[in-house]
Amino acid sequence: MRFVWAVTAFVLAAVMIGAGIAQRTVLQGPRTESETISVTGDAPYILIDGSVLNSHSGSQTLRVQEAGTIFASYGRTADLKAWLTPSSYTHVTLDGGATTTTAVAAKNPPAAGSAPITPVGSDLWLDEFQQDDVLITPLQLPADMSLLVATDGVKPAPSSLTLSWPTGATTPWAGPLIVLGSIFLLVGIIVYVLGVRHARRSRGPRRKGLPMPVTEPIDVAVTGADKGVISATPSRRQLTRGKRALLAAPAVGVAALLFTGCTADAWPQLAGTPTPTASESVVVPQDQGQPAVTQQQGERILTRISEQVAKADAAKDPAAAALRLTGSALAARETDYKLRDVAGHTALNAVPDKPVKIILPEAYDGWPRTFFAVIETGDVILSVTQEDPWSPYKVSREAELVSQASLNLAPSYVGAISIDPDSPFLALAPSKVAAAYADILTNGDSSAFAAQFDSTNDPFRKLVADNRATRLQAFNQTGAQTGTLTYAASAGPDEPISLATLDSGAIVAVTVHESDTVKPTNTDAVIKLDNNAIVQTLTGVNQSSTGFTTTFVDQLFFFVPSQSSSKRIQLLGYSTSILDAKVAP
Repeated sequence: MRFVWAVTAFVLAAVMIGAGIAQRTVLQGPRTESETISVTGDAPYILIDGSVLNSHSGSQTLRVQEAGTIFASYGRTADLKAWLTPSSYTHVTLDGGATTTTAVAAKNPPAAGSAPITPVGSDLWLDEFQQDDVLITPLQLPADMSLLVATDGVKPAPSSLTLSWPTGATTPWAGPLIVLGSIFLLVGIIVYVLGVRHARRSRGPRRKGLPMPVTEPIDVAVTGADKGVISATPSRRQLTRGKRALLAAPAVGVAALLFTGCTADAWPQLAGTPTPTASESVVVPQDQGQPAVTQQQGERILTRISEQVAKADAAKDPAAAALRLTGSALAARETDYKLRDVAGHTALNAVPDKPVKIILPEAYDGWPRTFFAVIETGDVILSVTQEDPWSPYKVSREAELVSQASLNLAPSYVGAISIDPDSPFLALAPSKVAAAYADILTNGDSSAFAAQFDSTNDPFRKLVADNRATRLQAFNQTGAQTGTLTYAASAGPDEPISLATLDSGAIVAVTVHESDTVKPTNTDAVIKLDNNAIVQTLTGVNQSSTGFTTTFVDQLFFFVPSQSSSKRIQLLGYSTSILDAKVAP
């Protein structure tokens, strides 16, 4: 009976294991479906629309094979089309369920002889890939994003590419069948071994044995070649045990071999779909644009900015700095490079890039577009702007945070709308913030705007007042009888940048210029710069009969509440540095 059960177990094992293997081989359908896109013409770019990428469910895989370098990137469809405006390209779209290709001519192509725009390293891309001869990359892009494929942006784009998607075909019972079959196989082996053992034990003698002859004493005096030899021939029981071990070894080996091919899709998914955790709700206006950058994109841009400015700082090269700086941030750096080797000058700090605490992008589909970033290293706040689709993002203002204000900001995936410079809905229009604060720096508490600004959390205002008083006192000790030292402040030339908060307020970035002017009070007196190497370096002279004017640039960030709020305007961060020095007229 044991042999019957053993045979039955072997048959069930063979059926189950065979069915499991068949599900993973001959009975399994194709795991991916592919579409090859052929392109004619000599356009340097191929734009694959998001509708094509999402014509099948699941993630997408791009494969391009072409001699030489192959480039691919992806981003928002509107951004890619804007970037491609001066170039011809082939647009791959979905029309009635079928993939079609359309040649798109360049609009406003670059002038003859001008350098072509390279697609490599553009700040618009959410990610980019570059490989030689063969490029294969997995993607998972939504319908509002598209894929750009090229060689070098000058030569014709690849003539053929392939997109593939997973079919979703699974074999959830392959794993259980193989496991159960292996269990039956092991059970069959055990039952078979037990049956053999039982059969052998049942072969005992049925009758009494014949009388044995009387044994003779053993002669211990053995001589010859057999003396001291002990036989090592195994017993029948030992041989049986060895066979059992040999039988168990193949079973374990077969099971291990089968399990190596059982991936996650070979098992039924009994855990169910995890329930997502609800995030904080943010109401987005219907006509609001997309955020200028994603969190990851913004962090990559900041890294590029930091690396480029570090190179410019090392070389003291204003042209290199201008690749990633603009406005007051660039002007301050240009002066800094002139004074790097002058005694008494403190060089500007490097532009940090990480770790990033906050990125607040402007929700806008056009240009110029901006985002604010707060960097944990040094608690630095930056305003970063892109003028057009082909320009890199540049830092326009940089300041050190001095306030621990709790601001109600939109998440980076939503973005913030830009506030009009003359908006009447804030406590003070952004276009008036710089002039109002400059008046406070000049007149202190007697300023007409003093009551609108929070002075208790404004260390910069106190710093300026103390510095002016100290310098005026030192000047009066030696020059009060022959000259005058006066101070002034005014709004800088940069336009304010304002992004809204969720409580109807705004973060406003402005620039203020401070100046101090030293002039003689009679025609016989002159102003000498014996102890001021910085002004002497900037003016190129060591004395003047008309005096000198030194200008400082203040880069400032404020929180401006809504008009209906009882809060006052609060300084968030500042930086100040020398900008210029000239001989007074």
